[in-house]
Amino acid sequence: MTKTTKIPLAPVLRITFPDDDRLGHGKMELLEHIRETGSISAAGRAMDMSYRRAWMLVAEMNRMFKSQVVESQRGGQKGGGAALTPFGEQLLARFRDMEKTVRTSLADDLAWLENNRNPQPDGRR
Repeated sequence: MTKTTKIPLAPVLRITFPDDDRLGHGKMELLEHIRETGSISAAGRAMDMSYRRAWMLVAEMNRMFKSQVVESQRGGQKGGGAALTPFGEQLLARFRDMEKTVRTSLADDLAWLENNRNPQPDGRR
């Protein structure tokens, strides 16, 4: 008999806008990496994401809101870079707060689900 490790249940927050734009964990993780690295391409690499995909996600977020989320600078002596705008910092903080609220609000229900879920991943009992 093999011992199975149960991965804890976790809710995932994703906000879907009326025009099918989405805001979720992946974009927030990208913002965190941009903050840490000062680079959109380095942030993408940290997530095993192509340079093009990272830039597309940043462009999408910048389009979704009235204010820019990320500002980038091209080339130059220091080689360019990227940074979260004050709005981008606020967006990231608020999203992380929303995630915490969801986890806290659902804690009892998640515990109930956890206590009642089958420990066998293949469905055996």
